Amino acid sequence: MSTDQVFVISVAAQLAGMHPQTLRQYDRLGLVTPERTGGGGRRYSQRDVDLLREVQRLSQEEGVNLAGIKRVIELENQVAALQERVAELAVQLGEARTAVVLAHDDVLASLRRDLVPVRKTALVVWRPED
Repeated sequence: MSTDQVFVISVAAQLAGMHPQTLRQYDRLGLVTPERTGGGGRRYSQRDVDLLREVQRLSQEEGVNLAGIKRVIELENQVAALQERVAELAVQLGEARTAVVLAHDDVLASLRRDLVPVRKTALVVWRPED
């Protein structure tokens, strides 16, 4: 577990405005999965408590059933993971672009100055007849 503050089930239930049995049910359904101690006791993080509140809001204010709430949570987690991956790829792309620029600069610096690159030009050799 991290060093962040954690709560036992009774405190988490109080913070979320729910009965501890509701938290147990949500855990069984996979809606909110708290960390576990070595003895199996549930330990809720502040993120878990916030998620419990969101589950309650979706259920009571939006009328979403528990299966729908579980799907919403799964999709939100997927979106967060994808956003994190996009950020990682953006960093890698920036590094690759920098590497290409540096490699291009190295190639230009290594070119002989007495040679001029010629592109899409035909070369005709003329030899005068003797």
